[in-house]
Amino acid sequence: MKEISNLINYREGVKVVDATLRDGGLVNDFYFTDKFVRDLYLANIKAGVDYMEFGYKADKEMFDVNKFGKWKFCSEEDLREIVGDNNTDLKIAVMADVGRCDYKNDIIDRSESVIDLIRVATYLHQIPTAVDMIEDAHKKGYEVSCNIMAISTAQENDLRAALDILGKSPVDVFYIVDSFGAMYPEQLQRLAAVYTEFADKYGKKVGIHAHNNQQLAFANTIEAVGDGVDYLDATYSSMGRGAGNCAMELLLGFLKNPKYNVYPVFRFIEEHMNKLREEGVVWGYDMQYLMTGLLNQHPRSAIAFTKDNRKDYAEFYKEIIIMD
Repeated sequence: MKEISNLINYREGVKVVDATLRDGGLVNDFYFTDKFVRDLYLANIKAGVDYMEFGYKADKEMFDVNKFGKWKFCSEEDLREIVGDNNTDLKIAVMADVGRCDYKNDIIDRSESVIDLIRVATYLHQIPTAVDMIEDAHKKGYEVSCNIMAISTAQENDLRAALDILGKSPVDVFYIVDSFGAMYPEQLQRLAAVYTEFADKYGKKVGIHAHNNQQLAFANTIEAVGDGVDYLDATYSSMGRGAGNCAMELLLGFLKNPKYNVYPVFRFIEEHMNKLREEGVVWGYDMQYLMTGLLNQHPRSAIAFTKDNRKDYAEFYKEIIIMD
């Protein structure tokens, strides 16, 4: 059983990462107004959030710029329109997907950028390329994390091999990513032990990015806090792909560090997040996401079910059982 002090006290090393624009952008193709983005930036500063992830560094040769909002690409010019020189304590992050970004050209030297952290997203079979991206970003002067996706489908021996390879790279943070929202707190505890074993060995930190298919994103995140995980992803109103993520308002309400203030989060949600829902942007827990979570499946079928406005949940469950 965890020490109660792990839950009612705070660690200085804990960092909160707002992923609203990046993961939320998967819901609306990154079409956020500048006012939304600027107000979110200011809310994060007032709330004491440590990092704000603005979106992706996607390859414009692969993705049509006319079909996505600008936070799919996070150009330096667009970032500076919002943050200027970012003379604040809030750090700026972007995500670079293995195989979906031109990192050697689109990620410029840190000395010329307002970005602080490059978050490399990879599957286990892509680890060699992920390491090259990590080394490239590190040489350019950035902090670097590595988000290992779909970890609920991994064999432990494969995970250990990947963490050992990553541990020898200049990455700063290993991320546990429950992409399918399939994990339970007890599983998360065992997985965190594996990650922290390698983090301690190589002098790294551990982070968590949880999805809410089974309404456990918050539970899994606070489980991770008690297990020594330091970097905690969350989004305002849980906004994110499919069932969404750990809610920022829940996380800041839970953390006991006096530097965090949940009131600016409530103000932003009142002004902006409810409006998004009223405009028809759809995300969050629903039966179809529960089903893919239970079966440890990618939520793409549930996302299609949602877009088609289907309500035949039992038939959908039969369909994905056959796929499983």
